Formats: sequence, C-alpha cells, structure tokens
Amino acid sequence: MATPDDEAALQMSQEAETPEDLITEPVLSIRMLMSSRDVGSIIGKGGITIKTFREQSGARINISNSTSSERLVTITGNRESICKAFEAIGVKIEQDQAALKQPIEGMGVGVDGSATISFRLVIQTSQCGSLIGKGGSKIKEIREKTGASIQVAGETLPNSTERAVTISGSHNALTMAISQITNIMLENPPRGPFIPYKPHAPPNQTFQPRVTPSLPYQAPYAANFQTAAGPATTTQQMRIPNDLIGCVIGRKGQKIHEIRVTSGAQIKIANSEGESTDRLVTITGTPEAVGMAQYLINSSCTLEYRAKYNSS
Repeated sequence: MATPDDEAALQMSQEAETPEDLITEPVLSIRMLMSSRDVGSIIGKGGITIKTFREQSGARINISNSTSSERLVTITGNRESICKAFEAIGVKIEQDQAALKQPIEGMGVGVDGSATISFRLVIQTSQCGSLIGKGGSKIKEIREKTGASIQVAGETLPNSTERAVTISGSHNALTMAISQITNIMLENPPRGPFIPYKPHAPPNQTFQPRVTPSLPYQAPYAANFQTAAGPATTTQQMRIPNDLIGCVIGRKGQKIHEIRVTSGAQIKIANSEGESTDRLVTITGTPEAVGMAQYLINSSCTLEYRAKYNSS
C-alpha cells in the first residue's frame, strides 16, 4: 500500500503534467479498479514507478483519492500509449508475484504454471454492447485472437451506468486484448447519460456525471483530473479546428449554452486570430466539470467530423 509520502509524490507528479495544444490521433481514457495494495505497487516509492510508466508509455496515468479498499486508475492517451501503460502495469504485477512466489490479489496461475493477471475495467454500458457483438461474436473473436479471458458483468456497478469488464491472462494476452478493446471504444463512443462508478459510494448518493473523452483534437485531461475532495478548480485549454467550431457553438449559441449548463463549467471561445486554423477554448471548473465539458465538446466535434469527412 502506498505511504503518505508516496501519495504526496503521486499528487505532485499528476499536477506537473500539462496537456498538449493539439493531438492528431484519437484519444480516449480507460478506467480500471485496483486494490489499494496493488496501487501502492504501481505508484512506487516516492512515485518513481508510476513516473517511469508515464514516461515510457506516453500515457497519462491518474489514480483517484479514496479511503476504500479499491481505487480507480485512469489511463488516457492514444491507442499505442494506453497499451504500453497496461503492459507496464501487467509486467510489474507479474514481478510482484514472482517476488512473493505466491498468487496475490488479481492474479492466479495458469495450467502451464505461468502467471495469470486480471484487470477489472470499468466501461460505459452503451459500449459494452459493441464489445460483446451480435450473439457474442465480437467478444469471442477477441478471446480467440488474444488468448485472454473476457467477462462482461450482466449488471451495472452500483449507482452508475458502467459495467465491470474483467480480462484475465498473461500480460502479453492482456495487452493484445486492451488493444482490441480500445479500438472498439474509439469506433463506438459512449451514448446516452453517463453516471461514473465510485468505489463504495453511499447508497442513494446523487452523482454529477463525469464522462471521459474518446475522441481526437486535443490532449483532454488536466493533470489533476481525478476524484478528489474539496471544491478545487482547474483550467484547461483545447484547440478546435475552425471548420468544426460551429458545431460547438451551435445556432445562436444554443449548443455552447447547453454544454455549460450540463457540465457546470465556464467555457470561453477565443476569437479567430489572423490566419490561425483553430480556435482556443478555455474551460474552468472542478476537474469533473472540466472533464464533462471536454467530453461534450469532443462528441460534437466527432459527429461533425464524421458527417463532413467520412462521407466524402
């Protein structure tokens, strides 16, 4: 389990990250549940392990604050960087088991004696249908291609619209499975209302939606975008191409007004500057409000992008 000093180092490292101005590759976030003990292992002493994972993979890896036995790990980046991050985490857990010379939580032993790791992903229900496929065809295909076991929970996690997707196998099999899953998530953005799962949330608690972006145009996450106590605010900037900014503003400003009301964030769109090909959008609010606003903006842009360019 992570010590207070390790947690402080983690917080500082997450706050030190800064988003890039513009990303040309599709970006998404994958969340998974991990035990506090396993989280301590991937943070490492003074936060050195998670810092190494971030540098090697190029992905943002954020860990929620929580006093419960489970914590949410959010990995954000393009498909390649996400796979590298999961591979690094998988290798670390395998090393931990080898050091202990016995199975630990989230692991087992295969018939050939090799380590079997389990990752418990948290995925929006609307995307789970695409992962399963018609008659279970897609999930069967992934199992056959990767050798990983994949189980999609039949019920949503408590007080949320998300379901647990458990994948098990060697770290190589899991990395291949993550690659397949990220591709499906990119091709099938979440639809409908989104209520994120929070570990051991009190019954009947009302949540404000927090949706993770799964689309191109910018590095969407603030460094301190995580579940945290207190009314802390953050400011993030996005750059939207000029030919897509209209779908964010909407007719007579209706769309941007809707995004502000839904997310609770303050959103300012800068005027076009000279021959610039994009517009600067500044979003201010709590990390959850900013994340929600970014998701809604990304969704509008992707729908417009597909309508303009995929049909041409």
